[in-house]
Amino acid sequence: MIAELNGTNGDSPTRRRTDRHAGKLVLIGGACEPEGAALGSFLDVCGARDGGKIVGLTTASADPAGSARSWLEAFRAAGATHVEIPILDRRDRAQDRRIVAMIEQAEGIFLGGGDQVHLVATVGGSRVYRAIREAYARGATICGTSAGAAALTETILAGGEPDEYGQMQAVHIGPGFGLLGFRAMIDTHFTQRRRLQRLFMVIAQNPELLGLGIDEDTAMVVEGHLGHVVGRGSVTFVDGRGVRFDNADECREGHPLTLSYLRVGIVGAGYTLNLRERELEVLLQARRDEARGQGELQVLRSDDGPSGDARPGGEQRAADDLAEAANRG
Repeated sequence: MIAELNGTNGDSPTRRRTDRHAGKLVLIGGACEPEGAALGSFLDVCGARDGGKIVGLTTASADPAGSARSWLEAFRAAGATHVEIPILDRRDRAQDRRIVAMIEQAEGIFLGGGDQVHLVATVGGSRVYRAIREAYARGATICGTSAGAAALTETILAGGEPDEYGQMQAVHIGPGFGLLGFRAMIDTHFTQRRRLQRLFMVIAQNPELLGLGIDEDTAMVVEGHLGHVVGRGSVTFVDGRGVRFDNADECREGHPLTLSYLRVGIVGAGYTLNLRERELEVLLQARRDEARGQGELQVLRSDDGPSGDARPGGEQRAADDLAEAANRG
């Protein structure tokens, strides 16, 4: 069974494959509005309003067929013209070469929400999984919302909601699809479901990871090592590499979390996170500009006149001030 929205004649041609990841990732925190900026960023990047083909997978949902119908309506409302959603609800269907062929011809691949553990268990290592990775390498855009976004990292997080005292309940940490590197782990519905404490605890136990908490109806559009935020909310990033003390082991036994020097930042819409450096790109750019300015510093000096006198006092003082500043530097 295939749900399809087709406003074009024929299939889009398969793009030339490359050996590097030339595509983009659109990571949505869930609950995206059809006409909102978060989902719109995916449609813009893959050209879906101009005939670019989207192939969706609703495997993470408890009702893949019902979810497929809902997403077809959402994409139609958003202006997409060519969407196909094969109903991939079992592990054996992840080996279906017909679905692989659809993915090979897609400009955009969409992973819906639900259960990221089920999604990875059903699709991971299959022909469909390999086709998604190859599509990303050749330049296709991969978008995930909620569980679909969480599954795109190397390490996924599920369960583990803390109780009212901040004590961690059962949590699942396991391998994901690995399209987003940088040791990142994604938590979705972040502000709306108050998941900051959960991410703190997981990062305290795994300080090498970069935690990304994405709000609802908010997307991080990743190209290379830069993640640009669009939509209604923000993305919280948590870096545990500088933590000086934590009681992560005690948390596993039901004790509340204690830690110090955890690094946390918030990236609002319109700003960009450098995933490689784990810092706001605007700050890194300011540092680069400052270093470049220091390297190009010019010192003005007065020229001797015919009588050997220096230029009048104003210019002389300016030159002296610049020279003094250079010496101090």
